[in-house]
Amino acid sequence: MAVASEAACRRAASCFFEVGRQEIGSSTPRASSRRISGSEGLVMRMHQYGKLRGHDGCVNTVSFNPAGNLLVSGSDDMDIILWDWLAKTQRLIYPSGHQENVFHARVMPFTDDSAIVTVAADGQVRVGQLNEGGEVTTKQIGVHDDRAHKLAIEPGSPYIFYSCGEDGLVQHFDLRNDSPMKLFSCYSFSNSRRRVRLNTIAIDPWNPNYLSIGGSDEYVRVYDLRRIQLGASNDMNQPVDTFCPKHLMGGKVHITGIAYSYAREILVSYNDEHIYLFQNNMGLGPNPESTQAEFLDRLEQPQAYTGHRNFRTVKGVSFFGPNDEYVLSGSDCGNVFVWRKKGGELLRMMHGDKSVVNCIEPHPHFPFLATSGIDKTVKIWTPSANKVMSLPKNAKQIIASNKRAREIDASRPELTLSSDLIMHVLRLQRRQSELYREHEPATADLASDDDESFFAGFDDANRNGLANDATRGTQILMIRAGKIKRLGLKSVTTYLDSVVNQECYWVFSSHV
Repeated sequence: MAVASEAACRRAASCFFEVGRQEIGSSTPRASSRRISGSEGLVMRMHQYGKLRGHDGCVNTVSFNPAGNLLVSGSDDMDIILWDWLAKTQRLIYPSGHQENVFHARVMPFTDDSAIVTVAADGQVRVGQLNEGGEVTTKQIGVHDDRAHKLAIEPGSPYIFYSCGEDGLVQHFDLRNDSPMKLFSCYSFSNSRRRVRLNTIAIDPWNPNYLSIGGSDEYVRVYDLRRIQLGASNDMNQPVDTFCPKHLMGGKVHITGIAYSYAREILVSYNDEHIYLFQNNMGLGPNPESTQAEFLDRLEQPQAYTGHRNFRTVKGVSFFGPNDEYVLSGSDCGNVFVWRKKGGELLRMMHGDKSVVNCIEPHPHFPFLATSGIDKTVKIWTPSANKVMSLPKNAKQIIASNKRAREIDASRPELTLSSDLIMHVLRLQRRQSELYREHEPATADLASDDDESFFAGFDDANRNGLANDATRGTQILMIRAGKIKRLGLKSVTTYLDSVVNQECYWVFSSHV
């Protein structure tokens, strides 16, 4: 029975793909997609086509090449794999050259799939050049002073792309040049000395002069690249518009994912909040801090998409369908959530990971999906189910659990950590790192990837000493990071070192 089901899935995927290959020659890929995959019935038949196995760590990025026949993935293992996803086989695997977890990898268009650009936790921006005979050369072409999370490729360009990182810097790359151009650094509206740690960047598909970024505060910032003045002060390089739901202004939220629709709508995913869809007329202007209350009262509020949870990791968000009819996101509950864009109705919850789904990548032309997360595998989804799939029977319980966990975390008091306290934690961790490694649990014991609260090796005496050093009653630094636990104490130390160097006081959550 399993063999028959596998064969049916493969036939369904092959059918779509082969029809697309024939039609793309006589019309644009998007026109073919509309004719073939414009039915909601296909979304309701989405089914897991298969798993791609090859990485030895969490898979943090998946993306299709422009033609859609190949998939590129990157992982905590720092390898890049190029997949023939339809055949579920590896086309090529190579070491990225990064020294830490790869966060994003993209195939540059119009390069015959020979140029793959990547960013990672080491802050490096690299390009892998695929040569004849399967040889791959990689080189660093830029760097951020902190972790670099995301790339944005200029539509249709084989050379130009942008990067952002936790140093707040946005950089412009041209593969024909030797060095990148530092465009601007993003600063808080309320404190001109505090940089915004950037998680995501996206380019308007209809006008690549417009670029949106989001990070460690509540505002999406839209920039007109034609107005950027290199070397100018932060005041000179203001965004042309900003977006945020009115009720989140002044709140302790941040942005993990941004996506543009082909209608130029902006889709935004907030950490431990909801997903929101902004129309062009919902902007707050260049500086939301100066927006008048009367204007906010008249402003139309965005459509919200709810039920999932985006807390434990940095998650992307995406549109799906030939006319962007659907909204997609991963969730901490291990499911892929699919909403109807208009009205926000939840249509599907598809189990995509034992723990957390982070990455959602639609096929560029047809109704296929690639997803990944804490697991070491990439999942491929096609409309191959024999019947229309409904929400799971326990959907209400899952949604209620996500909501309850959000409310519990929101009710906890915020920890404020002084630099002395953080350095004290580092000293304790370094003294006990060897002891921790000797008693580190086996890999099998951590297979569930639970992101449970965990204290970094403190005995009672050390906890008491830490409490005496703490200010305002802070008793201990608690790290919610299943991934850091798996990697060992050295990773915690490295992570805290980077934070201390920037004098940022955070309650840490994992990033995959």
